[in-house]
Amino acid sequence: MDAMAPEEYASQSKLLQEFTNVPSIDSASILKTNDEDRSRAMFSISQPDLLANTNRKYVLYSHITTRAGTGTTSPDFQWSPFPTETTGVSATVPSPSGSKLLVVRNGERGCPTKLEIVCQSHVEKEIHVAGSVHGPLYTDEWFHGVSWNQEETLVAYVAEAPATPRPAFNRSGYTREEGCSEGDCSAWKGQGVWEEDWGETYSKKGRPSLFVLDIPRGEVVAAKGVPTSLSVGQVVWAPESPGGRHKYLVFVGWSERNGFFQNTARKLGIKYCSNRPCALYAAPCPIQGPEPPGNPPATTDGKSGSGGAVARNLTPGFSSALFPRFSRDGRLLVFLSSKQAVDSGAHNATDSLHVINWPSDWKMDEQLDVTQVVPVVMCPEDDDGGCFPGLYCSSVLPDPWLSDGRTVILTSSWRSAEVILSVDVLSGKVARITPEDSCYSWRALALDGTNVLAVSSSPIDPPSISYGRRLAVTPAEGEARRWTWDEVTSPFMASNSKVKSLLLHHSVSILKIPVPSPSADLSDGGKLPLEAIFVSCSCKGSSRSPTVVVLHGGPHSVSVSSYSKSSAFLASLGFNLLVVNYRGTPGYGEEALQSLPGKVGSQYARSLIERGGDVKIMMFPEDIHEINLPRSDFESFLNIGVWFKKHLNAVA
Repeated sequence: MDAMAPEEYASQSKLLQEFTNVPSIDSASILKTNDEDRSRAMFSISQPDLLANTNRKYVLYSHITTRAGTGTTSPDFQWSPFPTETTGVSATVPSPSGSKLLVVRNGERGCPTKLEIVCQSHVEKEIHVAGSVHGPLYTDEWFHGVSWNQEETLVAYVAEAPATPRPAFNRSGYTREEGCSEGDCSAWKGQGVWEEDWGETYSKKGRPSLFVLDIPRGEVVAAKGVPTSLSVGQVVWAPESPGGRHKYLVFVGWSERNGFFQNTARKLGIKYCSNRPCALYAAPCPIQGPEPPGNPPATTDGKSGSGGAVARNLTPGFSSALFPRFSRDGRLLVFLSSKQAVDSGAHNATDSLHVINWPSDWKMDEQLDVTQVVPVVMCPEDDDGGCFPGLYCSSVLPDPWLSDGRTVILTSSWRSAEVILSVDVLSGKVARITPEDSCYSWRALALDGTNVLAVSSSPIDPPSISYGRRLAVTPAEGEARRWTWDEVTSPFMASNSKVKSLLLHHSVSILKIPVPSPSADLSDGGKLPLEAIFVSCSCKGSSRSPTVVVLHGGPHSVSVSSYSKSSAFLASLGFNLLVVNYRGTPGYGEEALQSLPGKVGSQYARSLIERGGDVKIMMFPEDIHEINLPRSDFESFLNIGVWFKKHLNAVA
């Protein structure tokens, strides 16, 4: 080993800690106050614990004052002095009024799940839910769903269904006797009926099922009428009928026949795939008075979990329906659809947005009409990135509605960046409300009346808090000009300063790479330029620094211009970074995305090789090495690694 290696490793290890110590801003909630000019924000942040190989989770509070009537335009944030670590907490969900907080503590295997109702001064109630009722709550991006009702007496959520009892045997054979222990030498337990799970990160987890917590009684009840063939997620409360006689739950249901093109009775995983068929369903709350009249007869969707009304499919004409969100007045229900992904088999594809007009006296036997708000964009109107390329949303805020009751705020991929969009649900008008003249990516955290709390970052700029305000301008000026963004002074700036100083001489640019010799059968969207995010250093001699090429997987995923701790660390060591978004990447229109299936070798790798010379000239104009064109799909994959190793590292 080189004598300098130990010191170098120690130095790089210390440097890596500087980057990993920067906290991540995971989510935020706005808590109401009695003063319309004041609100409170609760931030959920996390930080890696390298020694324990886990994530530390914290909660940080801030008081926000907008001072609309004082002439002061910029908001004032007053932060709590220290964050509070939430050890053992799986999720925290504030109530609609902000006066209560649900704290979820998922137990280890065999231990009960703890649900705590916390008020402003103490723990109001603590409920221990035995494993015979349900297992841990789901807190992931797909099945996660925790929803308070407006009266704040009930909480609906998704948790693992209880495990089916394992058959017990003794010397006489099968026995129904309870209490057979694993250590009983005169008896043993079988494995029971095998139940398929969703694989990947969901391996050995129970079926996602719907439950309701009755806070005054301290009881948990399973939802009735939900077929056991459905995996449930993303639950929300529907508006109550007049007089509050009937309460309904709206949720997403994934069928067990969830294979590719629905031709395989297998789940096949869901962690990174939005192409699993699903629909919106409504079911009566199990805690209420008489059953709603007009319940439909049992369907062939699967076996009913209990008696009473069977869950109603609200979107029978859709192969995909996700993220249901009711407007605050309860009149509109919006949802996203990944129909293009389901129908084509692409892991991710262009989304569409739809709305349902929800009647105040809706009954279970009534089918509702669905209206399309934002269609799938096949090809943007121009190739310079200025036109809307379509919706590409990996999640939706729990409350995405502005106070006008008709505008929804979404975070979506827009070519190589992540942006915040406003969508007028009534007119279908879509506008990009974050700045267009930067390489930053933006993500909405929460809405504060007519304003937006967001986080922004770039590959060399750690996440920072921004506050977007909607201004009064004429319609001719456009929706984008209605918004101004203030960078918020926050405790995150102190932890970010060291990292920013290490990357002070770095810059970010987005390179546009024309498609080489497009074939005649290529769609217009498939002819759009590729893009690559290039991170470089302006220091003397940096033009001969080695370059790390980052190719995202998927293949239908996207690398956006947001902060990445690992990439920023490599940049601080002196590497240039080239992050490639090839054709087939979401964020460029549906035609560009669908041009990849069946042509991965000839299109994806060959494009990079054929345009590698152009990319090399953009980055290294003095390099004289030539590029050899591949003669086959296999050679294109082989050459891509060989070329970048031989030619880009040759300039080091």
